Amino acid sequence: MFAREYVEKHLREVVHELGLKWPDKASIETPREKSFGDLACNLAMLLAGQAGEKPRDLAARFKDMMLGRAEKLQSIEIAGPGFLNFTFKPSFWQSIIPVIQKEQEGFGSSDLGRKHKIQVEYVSANPTGPLHIGHGRGAALGDSLARILRFAGFEASTEYYLNDAGRQMYVLGDSVLIRYEQLCGLEAELSPDHYQGEYLQDDARALYQEHGRDLLKQDRESAIALCREKAVQSILAGIKEDLEHFGVEHQVWFSEQGLFDRGEVQKTLEWLQEKDMAYIHDGALWFRSTSFGDDKDRVLQKSDGALTYFASDIAYHHNKFNRGFETVVDIWGADHHGYAPRMQAAVQALGRPAGSLRVILVQLVNLLRAGQQVSMSTRSGEFVTLRQVMEEVGVDACRFIFLSRKSDSHLDFDLEEVKKKSMDNPVFYVQYAHARICSVFAKAAERGIDTGPEPQSLLHLLESQEDLDLLKQLEMFPDMVQAAARNLSPHHISFYLRELAGLLHRYYTVHSVLNADSRELIHARMLLLQATARVLSNGLKLLGVHAPEKM
Repeated sequence: MFAREYVEKHLREVVHELGLKWPDKASIETPREKSFGDLACNLAMLLAGQAGEKPRDLAARFKDMMLGRAEKLQSIEIAGPGFLNFTFKPSFWQSIIPVIQKEQEGFGSSDLGRKHKIQVEYVSANPTGPLHIGHGRGAALGDSLARILRFAGFEASTEYYLNDAGRQMYVLGDSVLIRYEQLCGLEAELSPDHYQGEYLQDDARALYQEHGRDLLKQDRESAIALCREKAVQSILAGIKEDLEHFGVEHQVWFSEQGLFDRGEVQKTLEWLQEKDMAYIHDGALWFRSTSFGDDKDRVLQKSDGALTYFASDIAYHHNKFNRGFETVVDIWGADHHGYAPRMQAAVQALGRPAGSLRVILVQLVNLLRAGQQVSMSTRSGEFVTLRQVMEEVGVDACRFIFLSRKSDSHLDFDLEEVKKKSMDNPVFYVQYAHARICSVFAKAAERGIDTGPEPQSLLHLLESQEDLDLLKQLEMFPDMVQAAARNLSPHHISFYLRELAGLLHRYYTVHSVLNADSRELIHARMLLLQATARVLSNGLKLLGVHAPEKM
């Protein structure tokens, strides 16, 4: 049983015996100062009124009752207005090593999700050009989140929503056709609204090689449709290839056009009208978003019959829930900030509870080279692709940096800084911690030091402050995984790994491992390093980053 669980279990027993009710706002947290112990709890202050006692007096009763039953605690102190500060015996922290040894790759996993069916939809970039670095941040976030959710016991499915319908697809086809016409010697010009990227030249050349000048004989609409199909196929193939190289998987590729082909959009609109969640006014169909706190109702179908993106998005989410997902997670760009509440309202109109749709907003990446801004614009074609960044700095560096901060915060990505092999580079800092441990074991093998299983009786030797700091951090890993799953925030893992790596690097400078004072101490420290390497590896795997043995 882990530290928080252990304290809460015994506190709940005490509260029950005293005839009190456990308060919702009770917290058991790691205090900011080490001098305040391993965990601190505000329970006595919250229950003082209910118990009719002063907080410190009630805290004293809790202390006496806890010490009589919680044998793994070394001390309980009462601080301030009534905080309970708990300190565990060193043996409690030392006992985490056998747990890690037993669970190995499963250490940190849990049944928190209890097979709750959750869908994570991410990237979903329009198939109008290659993925850029902003798409990469969303890809790393979605893929890592799915890994974390599965590790925490959720049944997580991943999906890419392919926006292959609507005006942008027409513009894409027209852009390729103009390139094709230029190859045929016509004086055709791209307007500022067309896609300018050089990548469309390849599609135009492929069409010319396949059809010669025959497309000029077709009516323009048919030619645009053919050009559109060609461009979408080639761009989508490139997107899939880039995502595969980036270590990202999507179990489902869902076509927006398929919603229209199957009549699902129209059926959803009719359903909303039947439920009085949509109405006709001035020839247009409106969604009653004001019923859910919006400042005005929103158009689903214009008076000319044209459907809005909102209409197909509602139909898409209707489809998701009809597939049995209990919660759906949408990862969107930060520019969708105002759209998220509207979509939340639509989900409730579909009969789903508030909270069944969770939207994660991802800020754009500020791409730099040696401190200088790098321009990015998909339509103008002036941007650095995700593929180029992966080739320059590597997949591991990309993913770790993308996940190093909360998704809705701005992120500076300096290509030159990320390539540096220094302790200032966070991905190097964490990966080097794992490689450093592997180096110790390689040297042990060279010296003929046995690295096989050792008796747990050696663990009591891990009693220095640095030993205990590492052990406490290892014990926290399952909590961090659960926090990341609850909050849909993979950055909890990257923060944790940086702290763990820092403790390892400090340990390495303070304590000798292979030259320790006794054979027993050497082996005890190797057990600690082995457990640390396993947790580093497990954590990096959740981020989709490798744990190298050499650097």
